Amino acid sequence: MAELEGIRTGRHCVFTLHAHLVFVTKFRHKVFTDRHLARMEEIMRAVCADFETELVEFNGENNHVHLLVNFPPKVALSKLVNSLKGVSSRRMRQEFPDLVHHYYRANRLWSGSYFAGSVGGAPLNVMRQYIEQQNRPA
Repeated sequence: MAELEGIRTGRHCVFTLHAHLVFVTKFRHKVFTDRHLARMEEIMRAVCADFETELVEFNGENNHVHLLVNFPPKVALSKLVNSLKGVSSRRMRQEFPDLVHHYYRANRLWSGSYFAGSVGGAPLNVMRQYIEQQNRPA
């Protein structure tokens, strides 16, 4: 088999799973500056490392962040998201007292919702065609 970039192995599996995550601040408050985003990236990289997950890419604007994560199949994406949002909210509040005034109504940094999309691999129509063309036994 040809060497494929980004293929990871577990004890009983071979995988390449990527997800695009987007977290939005509560009430879409314009909270973040560059120094906030730089520290948040460090915090989120540490959380990902705890989950044996790789934070491939991170960026954001003043009211939301984008993450590209490479995760193993044993990680439930919802648990990873919960930890990323919880830890980052708590640590950012501790380290940046200037953010506290954005917590005044809801006492939380992030909106309760998030976006998660699968990334990579072949487009759906190519996969559908590949599966349709398999030699099914009669």
